[in-house]
Amino acid sequence: MIESTDQVQHTIRLENPPRRIVSLVPSQTEFLFDIGAGDQVAGVTRFCVYPEKARKEKVLVGGTKNYDIGRIRELEPDLIIANKEENVRASIEELQNEFPVWTSDISSLEDAMEMMLEVGRITGHAPEASRIAEDIRLGFENLPEFSGTRILYFIWKNPYMVVASDTFIDHVLNRIGLTNAAAHMSRYPSLEPREIRDLNPDIILLSTEPFPFRENDAEELAHICPNARIMQVNGEYFSWYGSRLKQAPAYFSRMLMESV
Repeated sequence: MIESTDQVQHTIRLENPPRRIVSLVPSQTEFLFDIGAGDQVAGVTRFCVYPEKARKEKVLVGGTKNYDIGRIRELEPDLIIANKEENVRASIEELQNEFPVWTSDISSLEDAMEMMLEVGRITGHAPEASRIAEDIRLGFENLPEFSGTRILYFIWKNPYMVVASDTFIDHVLNRIGLTNAAAHMSRYPSLEPREIRDLNPDIILLSTEPFPFRENDAEELAHICPNARIMQVNGEYFSWYGSRLKQAPAYFSRMLMESV
């Protein structure tokens, strides 16, 4: 018997390592494949773009918010991997009535590595998960030290939305030495142009996801904050909390060197 309490304090029990996993979280899908559990995955979301074969070879169960519970039932999963923020609570609770659901709740690198170690354990790939978590830990420990730069990290337009405190992205920004100009706010606040101007960031970061910012968006923000440097950044390295974090330190080093 395999017993595990997830990051929202829900306990699941598995008689054997799972053989029909449904992953409702893109970053955790990539992690499952990277630890060698790809053959155990039966279903993924349409946003599970890594590795490419995940969407080609596995059953698509919908999006991360509007997944098809009927299709999930047809797969008869012996484990569902979910996330508190990315998935809808009511749907997850409905699935919990029928299947073992392990839900992550990630607000720090430590949470991410804890998730990886535990998912590795319950899927039968503990050594592989441990190696990935250790690589991530060492990568972030060896980052160059940067500090003092005030940034605003944009995730949406119409309305403009930025990353504030109590988020995984804010934690990553702090870990790489950047100061979040919206740290006094919570989660993902909407800002008017006047509020953006008043925050007076040194650098504006335009994430590639979930909103695909374009060149004309940068021009608009340049009018609002003419003294700020505007950079487009790959949002996967700031918000994907699975094995993609292995690549993040090298990306951050390049990005930070370009910003000084």
